[in-house]
Amino acid sequence: MARLLVVQHTPTPTVTRLAEAVLAGTRDEAIEGVEVVVRPALEATADDVLEADGYLLGTPANFGYMSGALKHFFDTVFLQVGGALSDDGSGTGGSGGTAGRPFGLWVHGRYDTTGAERAVLAITGALKWRQAANVLAVLGDPSDEQLAEAYELGGTIAALLSPGS
Repeated sequence: MARLLVVQHTPTPTVTRLAEAVLAGTRDEAIEGVEVVVRPALEATADDVLEADGYLLGTPANFGYMSGALKHFFDTVFLQVGGALSDDGSGTGGSGGTAGRPFGLWVHGRYDTTGAERAVLAITGALKWRQAANVLAVLGDPSDEQLAEAYELGGTIAALLSPGS
């Protein structure tokens, strides 16, 4: 069975609503053969990443960056899951076991999500993960349409891992 790892930091009711919509999408009745594993960003491990076939990442945008919790997750697992840095500190993209795996990202902010998106995409790029859906960036309270997009994001990544797709 394929495994989808959801790593999220949901410190507010608004981000929790988005996460719930994403998770509902991963569990759509049309998707079969995918185990969804949900980990808070501060609890996710390298083993969780290595055992997964794809990833969904969720974070608020804090002061123009991803949450400290999601950054801690990346700092903790990066080298163990195939990330690599050159001597000057730039990402060179690891050749480790997670390269090429699909991922999706949702970000919530009050005013801007650009810096958080850029930071996560830089790290996932250095891991050579494959962005399999557009970033869902939500400012302020999510609309019904944005919650539907969150559902679609979860469903899209889960469906990619489904043996029938």
